[in-house]
Amino acid sequence: MQSESARMSSAAEARFRIDRPNSRARAVKVIALDAASEQVVKQLVGGPWQNATFLTASAFSGAPRRREPFSMGGWLNDLAGRTKDLIDEVNSADLVVMVATAGESAAAAALIGEACNVKHVMTTALILGGASSSDETLSKMLAQLRPHAMMLVISSADEYIKDMLTALRA
Repeated sequence: MQSESARMSSAAEARFRIDRPNSRARAVKVIALDAASEQVVKQLVGGPWQNATFLTASAFSGAPRRREPFSMGGWLNDLAGRTKDLIDEVNSADLVVMVATAGESAAAAALIGEACNVKHVMTTALILGGASSSDETLSKMLAQLRPHAMMLVISSADEYIKDMLTALRA
């Protein structure tokens, strides 16, 4: 009797294989949540990305004070500084990757995560500065991001972000 592996590699089973790449590349939105992560994201732009869009949310100022109006616009930008609409960006995404620096504010993650949740878009959060940050600092960042990301990764080096994006097929 043939093993399952031998049977699956037979000529009879080969007719069921699809010998073509995926029909379209994954649309990945990479969003820097603070000024330090923005610098790392800007360095990544020149990489060999398939269908990745790089954005910044470092201008997000958080929730408004009491009785002040809240504006959804003006805080999400592309790297050229043009304002982008969060909902439009999420609608055209298969995956949203949020990049944050340990010890910084990741307040924009709540809005981004909520928009992704409503549209059923997968989220990943990458945390920079894992090697040089205290456990307390990392815990605070994890607490900010955990409710809004399906996968959390703590990076010990900035170069790891590029490797992670490559693994995610950005």
